[in-house]
Amino acid sequence: MAQILVMPKYGQTVEESTIVKWRVKEGDAVHKGDIVFEIETDKATMEVESFFEGTLLKILVGEGQTVPVTSPVAFIGKPGEALPDLAARPKPEAAPVPAKAAVAGPASTEARVPAQSGTSAVSIPSSAPSLPPAPPTAKRLFASPRARVMAKNSALDISRMPGTGPGGRIIEKDVLAFMEKNQVTAIKITPAAKQKAIHKGVDILTVRPSGDGGRITESDIDRALEERPKVMSKMRQIIAERLTRSATTIPHFYVTVAVDMTDLLSLRKRLKEAGKAYTVTDFILESVVLTLGEKPAFNSSTDGKSTRWNSSVNLGMAVSLEQGLVVPVIREADRLTLKELHEAAQALALKAREGKLRPDEMSGSTFTISNMGMLNVENFTAIINPGESAILAVSSTFPTPVVRDGKLVARDIMKITLSSDHRIIDGAQAAGFANAIKAKLEDMELWKSLT
Repeated sequence: MAQILVMPKYGQTVEESTIVKWRVKEGDAVHKGDIVFEIETDKATMEVESFFEGTLLKILVGEGQTVPVTSPVAFIGKPGEALPDLAARPKPEAAPVPAKAAVAGPASTEARVPAQSGTSAVSIPSSAPSLPPAPPTAKRLFASPRARVMAKNSALDISRMPGTGPGGRIIEKDVLAFMEKNQVTAIKITPAAKQKAIHKGVDILTVRPSGDGGRITESDIDRALEERPKVMSKMRQIIAERLTRSATTIPHFYVTVAVDMTDLLSLRKRLKEAGKAYTVTDFILESVVLTLGEKPAFNSSTDGKSTRWNSSVNLGMAVSLEQGLVVPVIREADRLTLKELHEAAQALALKAREGKLRPDEMSGSTFTISNMGMLNVENFTAIINPGESAILAVSSTFPTPVVRDGKLVARDIMKITLSSDHRIIDGAQAAGFANAIKAKLEDMELWKSLT
């Protein structure tokens, strides 16, 4: 009997995922370990492997379709083999699986930007369990077939037209009246632009012309298509939800200090020449880890009624990707040497950029660092991640005139801004924390001992 591929479950909080891309098509051979499709959860986009050998007989869930975890998504078997009766299949309990995950079969307990390819029609056997209900559709539009054809061929949105037929039905004379009222016949549009507007469903009355003499061109239709609302990716939606919740429920306040990085940059250059390629980020990470050990309030969280201290430092480091921001977590960073911290940070940043982070590598942080030093930013503030008490925003390093021993000299200055939860952290504490990080970054004896 053909095997059932199901939507895997990544992490305890993931309830549904979207198929972003199928790597194989119906009729293709599939081997164990082959990547068969890519999914987008609320945390990341991940590749899914197959446990099975055979031919991809049928795809049940198309690209862009979102379904609950453990839902059947396809069948693998021998060509011509009968497909399983999904109605008789007991619903498995959803258990987390590692990424890259293999797709589980019937006996198993295992199960991103908008969906990038849109929603495809899905063909499902009549015996299959129903997929999640589609979003509510718009109110049904009553219009005669002739009216619909006339509106479409004129590149007009028929839903904007009042109907005078029985029960408010839009009839042909309503379309003609609408066209006359809006002087549609006077609109100048190139033949190619009109055909594209008809094909893509663009109402030419909403298009701003840019051609000679006020003519609508293909580029105008393309611009109108680009301006259409687009559903945010799951990643962007979860970013929006979490940061909105943080900004509206956590009383933020900010402390900024300027760090003299001149000596540390010189030391880093000498270390690099000696084959020790530490980054500025490595020194910042280590400074934060050491300071969190001294000031435990910053490695805590609160619900407004109680506080909870975390005995381990799980350090989040924000990484910007094209599709959104992810925060890989260096677990138990307080137990790592500077070299181990460097290696962990490098490995996680690479996985983030390659889209290979597992959900468990992006959760459980106790303090986060957002470093925009490479983006030519003089100063910025960051929003605290829910479940943490503070976040450190690191800006770029610039040559800056400062006074040293009564003389004006150029030094490499970097500003860091600490965002704190005022429910458990007061201003003096935040100032002390930020200055403790500054002191460590400027302490060359410390770094010589650690490198």
